[in-house]
Amino acid sequence: MKSLFQVGIVLAVCLAGELVSEAIPAAIPTSVISMILLFVLLLSKCVKPRHIEQFSDFLLKNMAFFFIPAGVAIMEQFDLLKNYLFPFLLICFITTIITFFATAYTVKAVMAAQKRVREDKRHE
Repeated sequence: MKSLFQVGIVLAVCLAGELVSEAIPAAIPTSVISMILLFVLLLSKCVKPRHIEQFSDFLLKNMAFFFIPAGVAIMEQFDLLKNYLFPFLLICFITTIITFFATAYTVKAVMAAQKRVREDKRHE
């Protein structure tokens, strides 16, 4: 029953994201809106991490499975891509490096901010 409740929370957030996506004039993907909504719900503590922890762990452990359709679609369109294979691979390589550095510096900044908060709390 607990798992069903967790799936229900995630599906409700996805449905809310779909409704918001339809209501706003901007072309923002529903998945992005849903992630933002879930983030806001977690920050506001309306939804606690324990409410979705088990289902989230399941999704993270099986994340590779969700990339299969995209991989198959790329393979189906290989005839169109073969003329652009080098630029495609170059873009993938460059964006991977950019993502790596952006993640590394984000983690570094968050760790520094957390350290400042801990030090501020000690000085109070």
